[in-house]
Amino acid sequence: PVLIPKEKPPITVVGDVGGRIAIIVDDIIDDVDSFLAAAETLKERGAYKIFVMATHGLLSSDAPRLIEESAIDEVVVTNTIPHEIQKLQCPKIKTVDISMILSEAIRRIHNGESMSYLFRNIGLDD
Repeated sequence: PVLIPKEKPPITVVGDVGGRIAIIVDDIIDDVDSFLAAAETLKERGAYKIFVMATHGLLSSDAPRLIEESAIDEVVVTNTIPHEIQKLQCPKIKTVDISMILSEAIRRIHNGESMSYLFRNIGLDD
């Protein structure tokens, strides 16, 4: 059988983003082409700031340069994957340190303790 590459659906914006901050959320950012296309569409529709937030920031190849030259104002990723070199190439990339919450989650799982505690008691400062 011949494998046919998956086609991505066209980018659709639902609602009015004019004069608003747009936030694009995904689990992983590696190849940034779809993020750049979405940001361009949002900018054309009037969004005045565009943020991309992803759990894992692989940011392969020329992703930092493409982000730097794009309509994206900031990319926020966690430190699940090292990306210090990418941050040097693109000051738009910001990191959220989640090491403490991950270590607490692992400790709680190991000791059979409640995980819901993390959702109720871990604040923005933690």
